Amino acid sequence: MKHLAIATAAFLFSGSLFAQTDSTNNNNSDTVRVGNFIIIKKNKDGNTSSGNKSIWKDWDRNFDISIERRNRPKRNISTNWWIMDLGFTNFRDQTNYTYAQAGSYFRTFRPADGPVNQNSFKLSTAKSSNVNIWFFMQKVNVIKHVVNLKYGLGLEMYNFRYDSRISYRKDGGNPYVYNDSISFSKNKLYAGYLTVPFMINLNTSPNNRRGFSISAGMSAGYLISSRNKQKSSDRGKQKSPGDFNLEPFRVAAIGEVGLGPIRLYGSYSLNKLHKDITRVEQFPYAFGIRFSRW
Repeated sequence: MKHLAIATAAFLFSGSLFAQTDSTNNNNSDTVRVGNFIIIKKNKDGNTSSGNKSIWKDWDRNFDISIERRNRPKRNISTNWWIMDLGFTNFRDQTNYTYAQAGSYFRTFRPADGPVNQNSFKLSTAKSSNVNIWFFMQKVNVIKHVVNLKYGLGLEMYNFRYDSRISYRKDGGNPYVYNDSISFSKNKLYAGYLTVPFMINLNTSPNNRRGFSISAGMSAGYLISSRNKQKSSDRGKQKSPGDFNLEPFRVAAIGEVGLGPIRLYGSYSLNKLHKDITRVEQFPYAFGIRFSRW
């Protein structure tokens, strides 16, 4: 029993010496880590200190303080949630109206209203809007975070605001357009697409959030909702839902330019807004501001 007590005391005494030695070593350290920051103690001549004194003693009188921030390594895949675009929309009209008027999509109910022509699709440029909500976008590092792949999923919403009396309707299962007999204070065609974009991104300054970046690619969308909304003093508010022979799929060329926190976007539809059966050849485009972290 006596020998056991002696052995235990020796063990505790050696542990105490080890703890004192370890504490001394810590006090002689020239650096202190605080989160992502490293504080380096230097002599006035620029060299790190080398003594047995505490690094905190007479710090401001005898030493300079050098604080370095070590950036966290960039992730190869980063995600940006809930991005919003606000912009304007219009379309490039390549319709041969003489040919289109011979089809069944254009109708005339009263001679006084006139046939549907190019003026019937005239847009109010300032009121035709494009609003996009991207549920998420991801950026994948390809080459040193300078070249990246960007993709995502979102909802594109186009509001074509007509400055005319054109109306979209359905006769049974046959959609058609015609010039109405009254004027509207509000007359718009809404088209919403569930869209997947793919872009190649070039970031000239991956370590600087104020740098320049540019992206270009393609998007594919599917029409999930469309309607003709009108407002007049004669009929009040009216909503006429339907696909109106709009193309169900949309393929577009897309791009984005960023300079610091400012980001601009643009898109141009590579296929027509309406189906071939309508003989209407209009190619929508949009541009505006994008609210995004990158």
